[in-house]
Amino acid sequence: MGKSFAVIGDPIDHSLSPNIHSAAFRELNLDSSYIGYRIPKGELEGGIEGLKKIKINGFNITIPHKIEMMKYLDKIDESCSIIGAVNTVVNNDGVLKGYNTDMDGFLEPLKKRNVSIQNSKVLLIGAGGAARAIVAGIAKEKAKSIDIANRTIENANNLSEFAQKIGLSANVKKIEDVDNLENYDIIINATSIGLKNEKSPISFEGMKEKTIVYDIVYAPMNTDFIKKAKEKN
Repeated sequence: MGKSFAVIGDPIDHSLSPNIHSAAFRELNLDSSYIGYRIPKGELEGGIEGLKKIKINGFNITIPHKIEMMKYLDKIDESCSIIGAVNTVVNNDGVLKGYNTDMDGFLEPLKKRNVSIQNSKVLLIGAGGAARAIVAGIAKEKAKSIDIANRTIENANNLSEFAQKIGLSANVKKIEDVDNLENYDIIINATSIGLKNEKSPISFEGMKEKTIVYDIVYAPMNTDFIKKAKEKN
């Protein structure tokens, strides 16, 4: 009997995960399927029960469920415990175990390009589950400091507290108050802004020529955030 997998979130139509995993299954000649499963915010508990009923073997989690999903797990690995968010779940006869590969997934492209985070000043836009993994990665690589810009200050404050607990100097500001981009060596968008071709949350005025700009939104490839950065750099 074949195995079944999914990615859950909302929105979910943008996700390339079903195509990527399905291609991998075909290449490896595995009898497995992988689908996108939309679970709106506020309906996660019911969605998880539905996945259990169909005996899904595992699933990935994307926006907006990475933090809330933690409370529905029976077991967590060390990565989830440290980060406080989950992006991968294995279902073993109804027992859900969570993992987080977001930190390594964030760091890998930088390492491949020989980009050093050590002693850098970072601007992080967003304060959700993906942002928590990014903060953990930035702390691991010994950045000098991070400014967290978010629409909801409470969430930014919570993430700032997390950053400081793991040894990273952190400050908080509203997205609309972001300025003095010349102060930053790395600028990261960790929000869903761009999934639906929304305008960049910042203007990039004053950004240094060698500043690294990183967008976790991968579809579309050229978000307005990336386009604006290229115009300035």
